[in-house]
Amino acid sequence: MSNTVSSPGVLSGRLPVSKVNENFSDLHEPFRSHEASVAADRCYFCYDAPCITACPTAIDIPLFIRQIQTNTIDAAAKTIFEQNILGGMCARVCPTETLCEEACVREAAEGKPVEIGRLQRFATDSFMKSGAQPFLREASTGKKIAVIGAGPAGLACAHRLAMHGHDVIIYDAKEKAGGLNEFGIAAYKSTDEFAAKEVEWLLEIGGIDLQLGFELGKNIHLNELVKQFDSVFLGLGLGAVNNLKVSGDDLENVSDAVQFISGLRQADDLTSLRVGREVLVIGGGMTAVDAAVQSKLLGAETVTIAYRRSKDKMGASTYEQELATSNGVVIRENLKPKTIIGNGKVSSVEFERTKQTSEGLTPTGEAIMITADQVFVAIGQALSVNEERLEFAGNKINVSGSGRTSCNGVWAGGDCVSGGEDLTVTAVAQGRDAAEDINLSLMG
Repeated sequence: MSNTVSSPGVLSGRLPVSKVNENFSDLHEPFRSHEASVAADRCYFCYDAPCITACPTAIDIPLFIRQIQTNTIDAAAKTIFEQNILGGMCARVCPTETLCEEACVREAAEGKPVEIGRLQRFATDSFMKSGAQPFLREASTGKKIAVIGAGPAGLACAHRLAMHGHDVIIYDAKEKAGGLNEFGIAAYKSTDEFAAKEVEWLLEIGGIDLQLGFELGKNIHLNELVKQFDSVFLGLGLGAVNNLKVSGDDLENVSDAVQFISGLRQADDLTSLRVGREVLVIGGGMTAVDAAVQSKLLGAETVTIAYRRSKDKMGASTYEQELATSNGVVIRENLKPKTIIGNGKVSSVEFERTKQTSEGLTPTGEAIMITADQVFVAIGQALSVNEERLEFAGNKINVSGSGRTSCNGVWAGGDCVSGGEDLTVTAVAQGRDAAEDINLSLMG
């Protein structure tokens, strides 16, 4: 151990390797066969199951749980993959506590839902480890589709199109495929390089060519793609990060949380990552929680999340907030950043206390100082592409139906489109549905 946790400044090696490895182990241990059987037995197998309605991909949850109960695990996995080809990752990162499990009848009756997420992981992991593919590719149609973005929406769209026999080229700007699943998820939610393994498994269906290092608006352009391909799907995600726009936001050790999480996910040695003794995260969404918790797991002594509204308005779910506080993170509400203070390096941040009134969020004039030697900004992301042929709603692409844009022959889905929930599972559903609509449009 090169430094103790109480050492001042932003340092690497705050904790020994053994402790860091322990901290970043699986957030939820996978079920063993017996545990999965016991968990499946708790399901009521409701006829009009509310859990299905609550699932953005509409997986037949009672059916796959019944299949686990009867020890037909491969059938359970196929039931999941029919609706969600990224069911393995979604089982790890989905906020099931606010989706299917919150709707579970057991939750309403007993306050303890069926553990749907862990059961889904049990089935999908078992199937994927066998190396099998759940679906066969249909005969080639001769149609070519370009998919821009190798994140959840793009991958789901590409896989469904390949199933229908179309040839797909996925273009992605990064050096690795996976999008948010690879670069933006907390490391303890997706261990053992699962995101990369899932992409490799998904591509084995055939008919999908992955091209990395291609960014829309730079070395590929929508006008050219529309001419070259029969259809185009945009699963761009949100590449730009919103700036704090306060004095001092350019000080050393002030950075965006997305970059921190991405660097952490790609690091070979987590102990090499630099983290402060007093870390401050500004924001209230999942990214803020992921950055805060991981800072604590890397050895930060104090970690604070400061959010401009009340806790009940935070984008992070109650479960995620409790995960943060259980790891020693302090959440402070109704604080709006005014100035970042420091002499070259950040030393503290001045906030103004806010309150909710009939006129909206209102500053009170009361100043609050929070000391920090490292600040992460997590106040949302924005679309980094501006194509003239597309219609926008706010800073996102406007779509109708199953992802049709204003540009003929172009569909879009995932975080880049308006009206979404910025969830992996929602992106998968939109990519899948767009693929079905593209297939219908091409084949009649």
